[in-house]
Amino acid sequence: MKLIYRLCLATSVLFSACASKKEVGRNTERNTNANSPTPTEVGFWLTKGDQSQLLKKQNIALNFSATTNSNPTIEVNPAAKFQTIDGFGYTLTGGSASLINALPATEKDKLLNELFASQEDAIRVNYIRISIGGSDLSATPFTYNDLADGQTDEPLTKFSIEKERTDLIPVLKKIVAINPSIKILGSPWTAPIWMKTNNSFIGGSLKPEYYQTYSKYLVKYIQAMKAEGIVIDAITPQNEPLHPGNNPSMYMAAVDQADFIKTALGPIFKSNGVNTKIIIYDHNADKPEYPITILNDPEARKYVDGSAFHLYAGPISALTKVHEAHPDKNVYFTEQWVGGPSNFAEDLKWHVSTLIIGATRNWSRNVLEWNLAADANYNPHTDKGGCTSCLGAITISPAVSRNVAYYVIGHASKFVPMGSVRIASNLPENLQNVAFQTPDGKYVLIVCNNNNAETTFNIKYNGKIVTTSLDKGAVATYVW
Repeated sequence: MKLIYRLCLATSVLFSACASKKEVGRNTERNTNANSPTPTEVGFWLTKGDQSQLLKKQNIALNFSATTNSNPTIEVNPAAKFQTIDGFGYTLTGGSASLINALPATEKDKLLNELFASQEDAIRVNYIRISIGGSDLSATPFTYNDLADGQTDEPLTKFSIEKERTDLIPVLKKIVAINPSIKILGSPWTAPIWMKTNNSFIGGSLKPEYYQTYSKYLVKYIQAMKAEGIVIDAITPQNEPLHPGNNPSMYMAAVDQADFIKTALGPIFKSNGVNTKIIIYDHNADKPEYPITILNDPEARKYVDGSAFHLYAGPISALTKVHEAHPDKNVYFTEQWVGGPSNFAEDLKWHVSTLIIGATRNWSRNVLEWNLAADANYNPHTDKGGCTSCLGAITISPAVSRNVAYYVIGHASKFVPMGSVRIASNLPENLQNVAFQTPDGKYVLIVCNNNNAETTFNIKYNGKIVTTSLDKGAVATYVW
């Protein structure tokens, strides 16, 4: 029977030996045009490691039936519900914005619609991260209050987001016009250097005497962006606070972040009527004690929405450790790079299994890959600490090409809108998967075949099964 079924898949013969003769006849009449879609209860989008299929909808019949077989089975159980999903996307770095904004107007609009619109041929990205000031993927480091050596500006009279009006703000305005409900997370790589212990963009710490001033700086940033029509849904107080070697960067220990939040940032947000969420940590999963330390502080935790993670170190299961310690606080996954040049097959398998599936199965409300765009030489980036081999989800050089992170995120963002809920599914050996129920009642199952050979398996729902197969390392999204 398995052999007959695989022959059906290989030849796209409608239901032969897989359905009754009566059903075959009816479907044959409906499909006299060979290019017309095959009637199916389950939509099936596929990406293969050899890139022969790239987020491509498959024209095959996948219909639930009461039959049984000995294949491994992924059972989807909507009765068991977990976290609500905020979205999937990328960091729109300063460099990404510059490259996109330099495209001819028609190409720029086409690309942004492909990424952010709700249209059928878009991947429907619904969550992005941006840097507050420069990041290591900006051409140069900067903040919104850069002064000459020896100067200070505690009233913040020289605060200005003018540098963002060249590229970032114009691109963000277009994105917000395309998707007004998109969630935007802002993360600073450093405070203005006159507020720091070493007066440098690289390393150093925020001086305690500037906790209040820096909090007001972040309020002014949120208000300035809002005046441009750009709502900042959340911020993290510091990107990678335990990595002071980046350019720019700033060290911030857990006890210091707790003090900053409870004595300055939280109260000043509250007194200014700022509803932007405060999400702590924003660094690797090898230090879950960092966010737990802050959340254990009763005065700090009352201002905190949740914790954010990267995965350059530590296991993805650390997100569950933090969730179990503080189940009333949210968990987010906010950054992971793809190093260039990419091994497409291995990167596809790892990123989908570990992040799209792994992070959400460990309570994350979102999954963000790192930079949205770079050129063919991984530019732009800062000197002396900027990432020199970060592959964008797209390459603009000057034509646009799509890389592995485009498809990694697309397998989720295209099908799992904001407000979806993760639901239960079991994990047959090497068939990594995660399931969701969307706000309009559809079910979405994302599967990565980590076996070393093509694998045939069942999807079970409501007591019935549909049988499908994936090549080794392939990724599929099923929707019904």
